[in-house]
Amino acid sequence: MVNHSELIQNLISKETAKIQLSVSQLVESSLRRGEGKLTESGALRAETGKYTGRSPKDRFIVEDDVSRNKVDWGEVNQPISEEVFDSLYSKVVDYLDEKDEVFVFNGYAGADEKTRLNLRVVNEYSWHNMFARTMFIRPETKEEALEIDPQFTIVSAPTFKADPSVDGTKSEAFIIVSLEKGVILIGGTEYAGEMKKSIFSIMNYLLPEKGIMSMHCSANVGENKDVALFFGLSGTGKTTLSADPQRELIGDDEHGWNEDGVFNIEGGCYAKTINLSAEKEPEIFQAIRFGSVLENVVLDENGEPDYDDGELTENTRAAYPLHHIDNARIPSIAGHPNTIIFLTADAFGVLPPISKLTKSQAMYHFLSGFTSKLAGTERGITSPQPVFSTCFGSPFLPLHATTYANMLGDLIDEHEVDVYLVNTGWSGGEYGVGKRMDLSHTRSMVRRAISGELALNAFEEDSVFGLSIPVSVPGVPSEILNPRNTWESTAAYDEKARDLKESFIENFKKFGEDSDEIARNGGFSLQTQ
Repeated sequence: MVNHSELIQNLISKETAKIQLSVSQLVESSLRRGEGKLTESGALRAETGKYTGRSPKDRFIVEDDVSRNKVDWGEVNQPISEEVFDSLYSKVVDYLDEKDEVFVFNGYAGADEKTRLNLRVVNEYSWHNMFARTMFIRPETKEEALEIDPQFTIVSAPTFKADPSVDGTKSEAFIIVSLEKGVILIGGTEYAGEMKKSIFSIMNYLLPEKGIMSMHCSANVGENKDVALFFGLSGTGKTTLSADPQRELIGDDEHGWNEDGVFNIEGGCYAKTINLSAEKEPEIFQAIRFGSVLENVVLDENGEPDYDDGELTENTRAAYPLHHIDNARIPSIAGHPNTIIFLTADAFGVLPPISKLTKSQAMYHFLSGFTSKLAGTERGITSPQPVFSTCFGSPFLPLHATTYANMLGDLIDEHEVDVYLVNTGWSGGEYGVGKRMDLSHTRSMVRRAISGELALNAFEEDSVFGLSIPVSVPGVPSEILNPRNTWESTAAYDEKARDLKESFIENFKKFGEDSDEIARNGGFSLQTQ
């Protein structure tokens, strides 16, 4: 039997192990090793090769006595045997043992000290270790770090390629989680986001068992201690809208909600940077400096990032510590939310720019997790396509989706939270015909929703989705509030809206009888076409 703790302890006890290096040391070693380049702003830029995003088909959970009867097995949570895991683990540790250097970071996941997770990250790449140092919560001193007894250890060897015919994987890449051993094994992929999201999956497993809601959302808080949560998939504006200069940023992506309120799971932000500009997103733009990591961002001849260039990937990213945001809340803990915002980028142009949801509607839209995929973003896609990601984070949910939805519904009731659906996508027609929602208008609507002012408005119900649309919002043209009014042909709007509604209904069938009550009370199936 493999002694996982002993193997990794032997590895990090050697002189080749560089433990808890500073930012300057990690940058220096990354440059020395040819892993990245320093940009004009001081950020470290690296490329991730052919894997420029997560590889969900190569992600597995070890099926063992701990996981067997708890994990919601399926396409997202794929089982793999203990034998396959043990064999690969031994190979990867032996592979790293032959390297001139390995890099070790000890830290935490979870700003709430009562429930935080002790972590260890062991990396083949220096820049990956800097990414981990950036994204997870850093101990205040090296002495504190060295005393951490890890509950979970990430072992990452991107240049180790699996042989599927021998190693039992689907490709050369693998991300394998052992809940029983407390190990996340990563190989064959250089995409650093695999580390971040693997720990989030662990927290999505551990926190609900303690009665704590885990959430794929950003969060901020105002001067009146009013807390807002922003749920949304990539490209919907989650990071952009939460980085509000008028409010303190709690975090941009992963949070927990316990009996005291909201806490950040991470110590950094991971912002999408395609088309980033200082004018539209000054907080994020200014956060990218020394101590930050850029992934797959194209550099011009002067070494400056060209955020408009998507040659390597549209999924260009910046990882920066939370304190790089001037108005970040440190420690990243706040009270109970007053407002929840569900963000969607509707490329069909049929959802309202903002609508107020009942609790049942909130649970329905939370389980649906809708946004859309644009034409041209993937081979073969010639028109907008609906995308549904359960709880706005299905790739990271080890438990059944209704576990999270029911917890959210209970919290909405207990704390009397206002919930809104916000469309940051298109208006006046689908993508290619209509126009993208104006960011300044969206910010205005969101701010009024968070302040409580919007809830006092008069609302009207739309005829297709049964959503409550405000009749007016100061500073926002009234004609855009009801999307039907923005189309040249109302008949064309009705047809496109009905098509999207049918997509919602069809998607919701996958939840089966567990969600029938949610569908009846908050869904579309009983509403008029």
